[in-house]
Amino acid sequence: MSAVDQGAYALVEDGLVHHRSGRLQEARARYEAALARMPRHADAWHLLGVVAMQEQRHADALDLISRAIEISPQATYFDNLGCALRSWGKLAAAVESHEQALALDPHHFRAHNNLGLALMDMRLPAAAAAGFRKSLAINPEFAEAHSNLGNVLRELGEFEAAADHCRKAIALQGGFGQAHNNLGNALKMQRQLTEAAACYEEALRLLPHEAQVALNLGIVRRELGDHAAAIEAFRRSIALRPTWGEAWSNLLFTLSFAQHVAPLDYLTEALAFGRMAAAQARPFTDWLVARAPGAPLRIGFVSGDLRTHPVGFFLESVLTQLDPARVQLFAYSTRPYEDELTQRLKPRFAQWRTLVGLTDEAAAATIRNDGIHILLDMSGHTDSNRLPVFAWKPAPVQASWIGYFASTGLTAIDYVLGDQWVLPPVEAEHFVERPWRLPHGYLCFTPPEPAVAIDVNAATDATRPLTFGCFSDLVKVNDRVVAVWARILHAVPGARLFLKAQQLADEAQRAATLQRFAAHGIAPERVLMEGPSPRAEYLSAYNRVDISLSPFPYPGGTTTAESLWMGVPVLCRHGDRFLGHLCESVLQSADLGDWIAADDDAYVARALAAASERDALAALRRQLRERVLNSSLCNPDRFARTLEGEFERMWRARNL
Repeated sequence: MSAVDQGAYALVEDGLVHHRSGRLQEARARYEAALARMPRHADAWHLLGVVAMQEQRHADALDLISRAIEISPQATYFDNLGCALRSWGKLAAAVESHEQALALDPHHFRAHNNLGLALMDMRLPAAAAAGFRKSLAINPEFAEAHSNLGNVLRELGEFEAAADHCRKAIALQGGFGQAHNNLGNALKMQRQLTEAAACYEEALRLLPHEAQVALNLGIVRRELGDHAAAIEAFRRSIALRPTWGEAWSNLLFTLSFAQHVAPLDYLTEALAFGRMAAAQARPFTDWLVARAPGAPLRIGFVSGDLRTHPVGFFLESVLTQLDPARVQLFAYSTRPYEDELTQRLKPRFAQWRTLVGLTDEAAAATIRNDGIHILLDMSGHTDSNRLPVFAWKPAPVQASWIGYFASTGLTAIDYVLGDQWVLPPVEAEHFVERPWRLPHGYLCFTPPEPAVAIDVNAATDATRPLTFGCFSDLVKVNDRVVAVWARILHAVPGARLFLKAQQLADEAQRAATLQRFAAHGIAPERVLMEGPSPRAEYLSAYNRVDISLSPFPYPGGTTTAESLWMGVPVLCRHGDRFLGHLCESVLQSADLGDWIAADDDAYVARALAAASERDALAALRRQLRERVLNSSLCNPDRFARTLEGEFERMWRARNL
């Protein structure tokens, strides 16, 4: 080997020392110096490409690694070329490169692992799991593959196995932050929320600049009821990724119901999100919306919840009644998950498209090219929303309906649909969107099928103590609600409170809940708790409840309708914003306005009065379902005619 060659190799070795320590500029300088001495030094070209990949200079990475391959086609070069392509979003080409690496070296365990990552990004979890398993078959001590396998097994629903692989990764490499994060994800799916939070805390300590970890921590803190800690975590995530819509949405969703956050304070934060989203968009100003006389309006629904979900429950019966001669429906699904309700909804749409995997620009172009007249956001700042797409203004008229209960913060959304109860004129200033009030209520409930039987004798069973109940998500049960409910239990000796929520599958959460009530002098035997169950079992559990208590300021919407349908009246407290009025709207639509209390004292008094009238509760249980079915809440034909007319009015008002 010549002195020149020796010098080149020495420079590459020196560059690797800097590279492994994260000093990329110093490493790049050594690699470039090596190439000045030895232009066909394949490793130097390859490592320069790796530096470019780490600096997210995607085109440079592709070019540099390709030069290395031209000189010496090695498995590692093809593997890293695949990594560069994956980081650039070129997933099919990435898979091809990893497979080429494995053709050269079938025992290249890192290439099997990286192939699995590319397949995960392509939403092929089973194939990805096979890649990770092949990697581990070659190298059982490869911590990264254990962590990745744990991550994909969680997606496949194998939560215990997922946690096991993540723990193995941590045992092999204790400071592996991503493994701690993935373990948190697996534990969260098993409803072990306290343990999941501890995993995210450790992951964030190890990965302090990783916005995803901060977001995950915020989500589980919110589910644990620690809203202040959740808000802090979401703000940290936004600070790390200022234009990340998912972090913004989680922050705003939490602020919408957090105690001590006033509606106008929420709006200030929402408008900040709106400005961020608008800055990333190039709104359309021309649309393909020419409409022949008598032609139907094309209405687009953007949602990830066209499934067994409150949005699906409130949409199903209405969609069956809408007249295709007046409205032509387009669905834009924002998540890949589908179920039996999805299959029932699909035939009601003229077109069903997925926005999964599309950029905001591509999604907006898809909607614009369909010639949509009115585009409806059905998610707001809840999971799987695509609000940034609305900032591109893909339709000339855009509105928010059903899926959210506060301002989106987007000036590109023209209207928020509600009714006289959730959108009183004095609260219009809570929104950047203009209120559009539907008569007779803005929700239409679809009764469950098959019907779940009501136990009409339950309310007169003298052997069973009077039972209050709440089946809402535990995140809604704040400290003020606990204090008010404790007052009711103290005033009704022997009465019990039955709580049913997903968080209560977690033993730690059950213990924490009992402690919250114990702080107000409520003995543990007076609080019954259950975790989630299939819908028919969940509905049947209302047969063990005499009076449902709606929490505040985040009351039940779907749970209110379900409770009424099961013959159990719901007590709610008057709110001060759209969110706080949800239960009021459902009760008013069902002609049960006398179950709305003006304040905390009135709420307690109404509960005591109802509890003292067991015969009246029994009579109500016998006739409440029929009463609800005959009310505005369950009149899909009238609701559909109203909605068609309101859409027409909205379209005609677009230039006013």
